[in-house]
Amino acid sequence: MTSLAQPQFGVLARQPSERPRRVLNITVAAIGLLLAAPLMAMIAVAIKLTARGPIFYTQMRIGIDRRQLGVPAGNSRRVTNSGGKPFRIYKFCTMRPAGSTAKREVWASPEDPRVTRIGRILRLYRLDELPQLVNVLRGEMNVVGPRPEQPTIFARLRDQVDRYEERQQVRPGITGWAQVNHHYDRSIEEVRKKLALDLEYIGRQSVLEDVRILLRTPMVMLGMRGAW
Repeated sequence: MTSLAQPQFGVLARQPSERPRRVLNITVAAIGLLLAAPLMAMIAVAIKLTARGPIFYTQMRIGIDRRQLGVPAGNSRRVTNSGGKPFRIYKFCTMRPAGSTAKREVWASPEDPRVTRIGRILRLYRLDELPQLVNVLRGEMNVVGPRPEQPTIFARLRDQVDRYEERQQVRPGITGWAQVNHHYDRSIEEVRKKLALDLEYIGRQSVLEDVRILLRTPMVMLGMRGAW
């Protein structure tokens, strides 16, 4: 098994103050939505004109697990250990509507036949993730953090990849250290590589680190690196 970086865990040894990071996230998300509004409107029209189905796509994902941080769950304590608090993520629709038979949750692939023509462009530049700025304003995500995974895929990876659950000690993000250094997951080995990057980020997380990753993100998007 791939050796991973060994940041200190439990109650995070270097967990920064929540307030400055929350201010950063609200500011970035609000400004991002304002500046991206014309582009998002054009994307919505393009989706509607070129594909059947809805403009937006929602899906359940696994969020932060505050029990790992020693935070009492109170009346909201989950009966089952799902790995974190589930939430509904928002994206632009990039795939054709599913047929009558529900499909098992799987990763997308570079030549995935489910992806529409406009969807392929959106995924290439990661523009399909712009609606997740709303998730940031709702406090379900940060702008920077590990990518949130689907519940059934998360449960499978938790059993197959050592320390996978530790990435839930921070809010998931739209971009992150793993996202700017690696493409979408296609195999368990790639999951391990991205997990090592996620744990590296968690071990040194700070407002300045988030700003540094944010400044790198546009180059990744424009260079079409790490996406399809």
